[in-house]
Amino acid sequence: MNMRRILIDADACPVMDETIKIAKQFGAECLILCDTSHRIEREGAQTMVFSKGADSVDFALVNLLHPCDVVVTQDYGLAAMCLARNALVLNQDGMEYTADNIDALLLSRHTAKKIRNAGGRLKGPAKRTAAQDEAFSEVLIQLLQR
Repeated sequence: MNMRRILIDADACPVMDETIKIAKQFGAECLILCDTSHRIEREGAQTMVFSKGADSVDFALVNLLHPCDVVVTQDYGLAAMCLARNALVLNQDGMEYTADNIDALLLSRHTAKKIRNAGGRLKGPAKRTAAQDEAFSEVLIQLLQR
């Protein structure tokens, strides 16, 4: 098996510690990417800090990608760019982003933005559950075993 890398979009990533733990089990290199306003350090991972700015971390992450790297992000736009670079991408709840679901996810993001711009309000995410943590771990392990 080739050495895999896991790149973490550190912006609001509740599964960072679990990701690093699983990466270590598989001998995978783990990179945390953040901007200067969210400097995050963890043992067992290399932190890369980029200038604060609209999507600066996202573009840096995409430019660092190798085919078959694993990316952890909740950002649909970043997920789409990573898929275009042949990365394996999943969110913090264990959903793998694929060519089959990314268009619908981007459309839902666009629709939600239109509602907010028109003054509408949308319900935020529910409190994180242990089941979400478990689902994430299972999918990450499956991706690393591919």
